Amino acid sequence: MIYYSKVSYTLLIVVFIVFFGPLIPNYINDGFNSTMFLMTLALIILFGLIVHMFFNTTYKIEKEKLHIKCGFFKYRPVNIREMKKVSTSSNVISSPAASFDRIEITYGKFEELIISPKHKTKFVEDLQKINPKIINNLRG
Repeated sequence: MIYYSKVSYTLLIVVFIVFFGPLIPNYINDGFNSTMFLMTLALIILFGLIVHMFFNTTYKIEKEKLHIKCGFFKYRPVNIREMKKVSTSSNVISSPAASFDRIEITYGKFEELIISPKHKTKFVEDLQKINPKIINNLRG
């Protein structure tokens, strides 16, 4: 089963402003020149890669493993049998989550993972089918 990450358009807009906002005063003061063109082109390419990561972040449950892919990057698979607890999270730490609506999975000895599947309840239910010992703290 493959789950896509929920995408926070607010987060995407913030990234866009951070990337392109500083260019506006430069265009006003210096106008359009080859240096500004190259810098803008480089930022467009970099922003395109970030957008690709936002819309191509997936969480795949396969056999007893959770496989996480964020754009071109693949994370080390997590053994679902080692998962202990799933909770809501407001942690903004860098993670394979394209939204602020996140969940935290604790597993192993002291490991944790922050992700943002679009359909959190169904995702956790599918994890619990493999490991019924997972504590689900998503329910209020």
